[in-house]
Amino acid sequence: MSAVALHSSSSALALAREVLRIEAEAVAALVDRIGSDFQRAVDLLLASRGRVVVSGVGKSGHIARKIAATLASTGTPALFVHAAEAAHGDLGMVTPQDVVIALSYSGETAELLTIVPILKREGTPLIALTGNAHSSLARHADVHLDVHVEKEACPLNLAPTSSTTAMLALGDALAIACLDARGFGPQDFARTHPGGALGRRLLLRVADIMRTGEAVPRVGLQASVMDAVREMTAKRIGMTAIVDDDGRVAGIFTEGDLRRLIERVGDVRPLAVADVMTRSPLTIGPQALAAEAARLLDQTLRNQLLVVEDGRLVGALHMHDLAAAKLL
Repeated sequence: MSAVALHSSSSALALAREVLRIEAEAVAALVDRIGSDFQRAVDLLLASRGRVVVSGVGKSGHIARKIAATLASTGTPALFVHAAEAAHGDLGMVTPQDVVIALSYSGETAELLTIVPILKREGTPLIALTGNAHSSLARHADVHLDVHVEKEACPLNLAPTSSTTAMLALGDALAIACLDARGFGPQDFARTHPGGALGRRLLLRVADIMRTGEAVPRVGLQASVMDAVREMTAKRIGMTAIVDDDGRVAGIFTEGDLRRLIERVGDVRPLAVADVMTRSPLTIGPQALAAEAARLLDQTLRNQLLVVEDGRLVGALHMHDLAAAKLL
């Protein structure tokens, strides 16, 4: 490796550490600024009968878009509107029932200041995030949140870095404060994230993934052990349910039971399955969360569950079914 490359690598590492240190300090400095203004901002968001409209331009616009997404996914209906587009028609999306959060580090962004008089005339509450408490945007806002930073992490002190990080962190703080106040819980989060792993874990029910109909292994109380073995072989789930004439579950017989039985008695052909089955087997209801089925199998070190409703067999579940649903 050349001397230039070594110097470049060393310089890059040192600069990266310095960037992270500066941005971490910028976020930490916000902690002491959380007070009555922040609470007023949260109160405005919670009182809104409409949506939260988050707006900005340039790098602040990118941060505004992310804050809107975080609010929306945590129980506060929100959308992003670009300030320049707002001045050319998109302001029609905003109603007096909404709350606007405007992001501008200077507080003098022309596109935002253009729409402020319209918001004031309509009576739409305005929350401003700026780095200048004396700026035009801060003075006209109903609530101003100070995101001032000592310096940008950019060595030139020009590129928005620390300032946008501070804006993003304060936006997260607003979203989470609203989440907590609304009592927004895991089930609510899952409904807004149905495509994610959490959504699958919290919304998927046993009935959605269980085996049904002819795919469920079952034999009657009069069946022999060999009948049970043939049923297990045909259905390939490693067990069979034993049911009475009304379809009520009387027991379960598994491949593990079969191996232990052979070790104990040798020839199993003369035996009735009702005499060797496991009575009162582990079961679960079809409307139970699939995550609960996964927990039961994990805790009991088993591979299968019978799905029972009102005492009757309605399905079967194997750990492979849970794995296929990405729950394991």
